[in-house]
Amino acid sequence: MALQHAASGERIPLQRSDDDIAYFTSVALAKTDNMELIRLVLPKARAMPEHKVEGEMTLQCLEGEIVCTAHGGSTVLKPGEMLFLLGGVPHSVQATVDSVALLTILLKNGSTESKVFNP
Repeated sequence: MALQHAASGERIPLQRSDDDIAYFTSVALAKTDNMELIRLVLPKARAMPEHKVEGEMTLQCLEGEIVCTAHGGSTVLKPGEMLFLLGGVPHSVQATVDSVALLTILLKNGSTESKVFNP
């Protein structure tokens, strides 16, 4: 069954439920030919290993605290803070406490999929 994405103008809840913080979850909230919007739930100390995506991206911390490692350094994101990365930049993400983030990926050349690959 295909994942249902939000329609234009539809309200999108971003809060996590009590049962989804026990493990890493990502939910594609909306997707167009040019953009994908994903909610990430990151449990404390769980890491997303180094990878890269083809398109430019932003990672916004909504809840908790997230460390993003890229460009040879680490950036700590707290609620209300975000990070921008160019496409193809290797990065990893780890939550220092239970966290929720909003990831936006710009899709290259109208691609229908965000291409994630390990460097």
